Amino acid sequence: MIQEHVIPVDRMGRKIGTQEKIQAHRDGKLHHAFSIFIFNPLNELLLQKRAKTKYHSGGLWTNTCCSHPRPGETHYQAAKRRLNEEMGFNCELTSLFSFIYHANLGNNLFEHELDRVFVGHYDGQPVPNPDEVEDWKWMNINSLRQDIHENSQNYTYWFKLVLERVLKQSEKISSHDET
Repeated sequence: MIQEHVIPVDRMGRKIGTQEKIQAHRDGKLHHAFSIFIFNPLNELLLQKRAKTKYHSGGLWTNTCCSHPRPGETHYQAAKRRLNEEMGFNCELTSLFSFIYHANLGNNLFEHELDRVFVGHYDGQPVPNPDEVEDWKWMNINSLRQDIHENSQNYTYWFKLVLERVLKQSEKISSHDET
């Protein structure tokens, strides 16, 4: 198995070399990451249920796709690559914002990421990689909010943390596109 590497950064986003991915998560080292949120024409969000075999957060529902850029790869290139690898489709992506978060995931693993958020639109059926994705569904935003409220434990930390901000920023883009 090929070892994946992440790009550790300082709080300003300046690269500080590379580190093996699992070790970066053990050390809680701040590193580059990205999260993708894909909407369909009904404004439903494409969710994935992470495969139980993932090294953290397995079996939890989350945004469409998330991962890390490889050394020498831009966030956009990495997002396009990973969306295809994980969910089996491509679409145009728009960068919304970046944010930093730190979370203890248990089992001596930590997420400490400078996470760039992308949104896109797709009107098809994904063909997810079963090594990455256990299940998927399009979900109405109001139903999603209600389910997160009632079943918070079924969703990843970062997804719950950033969802409302993504929705607000996405609305601004949509309303700007309509004018």
